[in-house]
Amino acid sequence: MINSTPILEAYLKCPSKCWFLFFGKKGDANIYSDFVRNQNSAYRAAGLERLMAKTQRSKCVVMPSAPVNIKTATWLLAVDFIATNENLESRLHAVERVPSDGQGKPVQFIPIRFIFTNKLIKGDKLILAFDALVLSEMLRIEVSHGKIIYGNDHTMLKVKASALTGEVRKLTGKIIKLIASESPPDLILNRHCAECEYQARCRQKAIEKDDLSLLAGMSEKERKKINSKGIFTVTQLSYTFRPRRRPKRLRDKREKYHHSLKALAIREKKIHVVGSPAIKIEGTPVYLDVEGLPDLDFYYLIGMRIRNGESVVQHSLWADSPEEEKTIWNEFLGILSTIEYPVLIHYGSFETAFLKRMCERYGELIEGTAAQKSIKESLNLLTVTYAQIYFPGFSNGLKDTAGFLGFNWTETDCAGLLSIAWRHFWEDMHDKSIKEKLIRYNAQDCEALELLTETIRQIVDHNKTDPINQSGGSNIVRADSDRFLQKSKWRRFKSQVLSLEYITTAAHWNYQRDRVYARSGQVKQKLKEKKKQPKSISHVEKIIKWEQSRTCPVCNRSYYMKGPERTKTFYDIFFGHRSLKIRLVKYVFKTSTCRKCGKHFGIPDRFQRNYKYGWNLIAYFIYQIVDLCIPQRTVVQNFNRLFGFELNRSTLNNMKTRAADYYKETKQQIFERIVHGNLVHADETRSNIKGKSAFVWILASFHEVYYFLSESREGEIAQKLLADFKGVLVSDFYTAYDSINCPQQRCLIHLMRDLNDEILNNPFDEQLKQIVIDFGDLLRPMIETVDRHGLKKYFLKQHLRRVDRFYSDLELFDYQSEAALKCKDRFERNRDKLFTFLKYDGVPWNNNNAEHAVKAFAGLRDVIAGSSTEKGTDEYLTLLSICQTCKYSGLDFLDFLRSGEKDIDRFLASYRMPHWG
Repeated sequence: MINSTPILEAYLKCPSKCWFLFFGKKGDANIYSDFVRNQNSAYRAAGLERLMAKTQRSKCVVMPSAPVNIKTATWLLAVDFIATNENLESRLHAVERVPSDGQGKPVQFIPIRFIFTNKLIKGDKLILAFDALVLSEMLRIEVSHGKIIYGNDHTMLKVKASALTGEVRKLTGKIIKLIASESPPDLILNRHCAECEYQARCRQKAIEKDDLSLLAGMSEKERKKINSKGIFTVTQLSYTFRPRRRPKRLRDKREKYHHSLKALAIREKKIHVVGSPAIKIEGTPVYLDVEGLPDLDFYYLIGMRIRNGESVVQHSLWADSPEEEKTIWNEFLGILSTIEYPVLIHYGSFETAFLKRMCERYGELIEGTAAQKSIKESLNLLTVTYAQIYFPGFSNGLKDTAGFLGFNWTETDCAGLLSIAWRHFWEDMHDKSIKEKLIRYNAQDCEALELLTETIRQIVDHNKTDPINQSGGSNIVRADSDRFLQKSKWRRFKSQVLSLEYITTAAHWNYQRDRVYARSGQVKQKLKEKKKQPKSISHVEKIIKWEQSRTCPVCNRSYYMKGPERTKTFYDIFFGHRSLKIRLVKYVFKTSTCRKCGKHFGIPDRFQRNYKYGWNLIAYFIYQIVDLCIPQRTVVQNFNRLFGFELNRSTLNNMKTRAADYYKETKQQIFERIVHGNLVHADETRSNIKGKSAFVWILASFHEVYYFLSESREGEIAQKLLADFKGVLVSDFYTAYDSINCPQQRCLIHLMRDLNDEILNNPFDEQLKQIVIDFGDLLRPMIETVDRHGLKKYFLKQHLRRVDRFYSDLELFDYQSEAALKCKDRFERNRDKLFTFLKYDGVPWNNNNAEHAVKAFAGLRDVIAGSSTEKGTDEYLTLLSICQTCKYSGLDFLDFLRSGEKDIDRFLASYRMPHWG
C-alpha cells in the first residue's frame, strides 16, 4: 500500500525517512530507535492482554481476515485489525465494537492505539485519526472517535478523530506526491535525527552539501526565508554577515542572534564575539549537570563538580527509583550548605527546570540560606553565550561547544537521548557497568562545563581590557570591530608603510592650499574681516494709514464711537516687482469703541504688541523656514547680510512663536473641516524631540492638512482625533485604525510595495508570484476605469464581481509555501478594507494625500534635526498645517502670510485681487 500507518508515522517525523522506508532503504543500527520500537511492542502487547482480559474470549477476535459484516458481526473486540481501502492501509492495534442501543441507531466502531510514553504529541492523535479514516471508508460508516491508551498508568484519552480528518487527507496527499518521485526529497536535518536509523547517512550527505539544516538553531521558517534569497549552504550564509551600528536606545539591549555569524565562525574556525558579554562568579563555583527521564519528570542523577583553589571534588548522587529522588535532592542541598558562597553554574534550561520543580515538589528553601541563594541566583551559561559568543560548532549544545575547545567524552554512546535508553537498560538488568557509564558521562559533562566557563571568563576579561581591538587571541574575533563595520568614505588612511601615509597626507585639501599653493610663487593673501555695519535708518520712510474697520469684531454692529489715532513703527520688508526693500514704516490706525459691547478695536491682532519688526518680515521668515525648509541659522545669516540687521536666533524664534500663536484658530478650523468631511487620509511618522522619540499624526483631505504631535503611537490617539468622523478613512495597514468605527480603505500602494518586497525576498516562490500576478490583473482594469471616468461609484462598482472571483480562487487553491500562506492571510484579513473605493464616490485607492504631507514634514524634520523642544515642534506643525493646506488649495503660502488673513477660505475668495503692498 502507498499509504500505511508506518509510512504516515515516518512522514510526520521526516519526509526523507518516509521516502527511505517506502523504497526499502536499509538504515544503520540505532540503540535509541531499537529501544523505542521494543518499548512500543511490549507496551502494546501488555495493553492488548489487559483489554482481552476484560472482554469475554468468545467476543474477541485476533487478526480478522474476512471483510467485516456490520450486521452479522458478533465480536466486541478485534485485535491487530487490518483496515484497507484503495491505496490506504492501517494496522489498528485494536477495534472496539459498540452494538446499537436502539432501533435506528448504528453500530459504533472505535479504533484503539497504545503509546508507551507518558506524554502525547499531536502526531499520535493524527495517526489515530488515520486509523479512523481508513476504517470508516472500509466499513462505509462514520467513525468519529478513537481512544489512545498511554503511559505507565494506562491513561485512556478519547480523541475526536473527525476533527482531524481534513488534516490527515492533506498529509496522505503529500505522501502520494513524495513517493511518486524516484529521487528522495530535499534533505533537511531535524530533531528526529538523533533517534533515526538513517541519521548517519543523512548527516554525511548534509556535510557534503554544506546544507543549512546543519545549523541546529535555525528554524524551518528561517531556513526557507534564507533559501528564497538563493542561499543554500552554510558557507554562502557566512558571507552575508553585515553588522550595523546600533542606535543609542538599543545599545544596552542584547543583540539578536545572527545565523550568518554562526556560519562565519564555522567557516573561519574561530570564536566570534558580539557586544559585551558579562559573567559574574563571586564565590565557590559549583558545576551542575543533571540526568533524568523527561517522560516521567524523574531526575535520577545529580552531578556536582566543586572547584576550590587547586582541589576538585566530584559528587554523583544516584537514585534507583523515583522514591529516592527526594533523598538525592536533600543530599544535594546538604552539600551546598557546606560550601562557602556557592555559585551554581549549569548549561541550558534542563537544569533550570530541575531546580524549579524540586523546590515546588519538596518545599521551598529557608530564605537567606546559602543553598536558597545559590539556587535562586544560579547561572545558566547558555544565556551568557547566546547571541554574544559564537563558537564554531553546528549547534549551541555543550557537546559541540566544549568539543571545539578540545574536550573529549569517553562515553560517546551515552550522549543525549541514548542516556535515556541506558537508564531503562539498567532498570531492566541492574548491570553495574551501565550505572558506572552513566555516572562517568555525567561527571565529564561537569568537567566540560568547567572548561567552557573558564574560556568564557577569559573572553569577557579580554573584552573589558581591550574592547576595541578586533582580535582577542588567535581563535577569538571581535565581530563588531572596525573590520566588520562599514567605514567612512573619508576615513583616515592607515598603512604599515609610513611613506605611503606621508604621501597621502600631501593630497589633503588643507595641505594643498596652505603649503603647495604658497610655494608655487603666489603669496596667499589673508583677507581682513570687515566689521559688519548695521543699516541705520533714523527717519520714517513710509507712512501707511490703515483702513478703519466699519463694524465691531465682537457683535458685528456698525454703531460705534470714534477714538484717538494710534501709531506703530516697524522695520519691515516691502515686496517690489523684482526686489525686496527694507523700510522704517509708520502705521496709523483709527481706533473706535463699540457702543453696544464696549469693545475697543481698530488695531489688527498682528500689530497689537510693540514689536520691532513688521509683519511682512515675519511672513518672509516663516515662508523660508517652513516652506523652503531653510535652517534658522542660515536665515539669520541671510537677513543680517542682505538687510544689515543684527538679528540672532532667539529673535527669529520669537517671530516663529508669534506667528504660531496668531494662527492657532486657523489650525483648529482646518481640523474641524477635516473631521466633519467625507474623506480623511491618515498616517503617522516618527519625530525627534531633543533626542526623545515622539510621533506626528497627519490627517489630510483633498484640500486640508492637519499635523498633531504626540508622545506615542498608541491607537487611542487616533480614536480621539477621529471620534466624530463618519466618512471614509484611507490609511496604511497600521492596526490602530481598525478600532475607528467608519468605512475604511487601505492604501493599495503600500500593499503593492510589500508584495513586491516579498517577491524579491522569495524569488523562487512560484505560488507567491502567482498571487501577486492575479492581484495585479485584478487591479489594473480598476485603475483604467479611474483614469477614464474618475473616482465614481457608478463606473467602479462593476469590478466588485471580479473581486469576489479573486477571493474564491484564493480560497480554493492549496498553498504550501509560508510566504504564499502569509500573503493569502493578509488578503483575507483585509478583505472588507481593500476595495472600499469601488463603493463610494470620490474615494481614492491610495494614501498619497497623507504620504505627500508626510514628505513635507520629513523635509522640515531633517532641518530641525531634533534640536527643537516639544513646544517649538508643535509651533512648526501649526505653521506647516497652514502651509500644506494652502498648497492643497492652490494658494501661495507667502501671499497668505502677508495678507494677515486667518480664514483660508475667505482669503481664497479674494486671492485673485491682492491689494497689499
